Amino acid sequence: MEEGKRQRQVAGAIQEEMNDIFRRLNLSMIAGGMVSISSVKVTPDLLEARIYLSIFQVPDPKEVMKVIESRAWEIKKELADRVKHQFRRIPVLHFYLDDTLDYVFKMEEIFKQINAEKKPNEASAKGDSLDPASN
Repeated sequence: MEEGKRQRQVAGAIQEEMNDIFRRLNLSMIAGGMVSISSVKVTPDLLEARIYLSIFQVPDPKEVMKVIESRAWEIKKELADRVKHQFRRIPVLHFYLDDTLDYVFKMEEIFKQINAEKKPNEASAKGDSLDPASN
């Protein structure tokens, strides 16, 4: 189902405020890594917001998620203070780990391996056909 205009507006407002809240509460840098809000999806009734977090260079992303979940009430209170005049009701916040970056890095590694394996095979194939001693 396609996202409505109001859903996109609410999600955009929440994402903008959440980025600032994470910086203000020192949640954007945890355990030597970086945490950012990659996207926000809001349900059609505007009562729930799914916040997808991108966690970069952190040894244990699940531990970071626990820290954020433990401070969820503080995050929601801060959000409520900022958007109380824009929204009738503050949505329930659900945090999810966005592993898109991990997937991209894995795919890049696979492509590098494929290219590395392909080059020696191509060189040996060219060497065999161009070698006058083999004819």
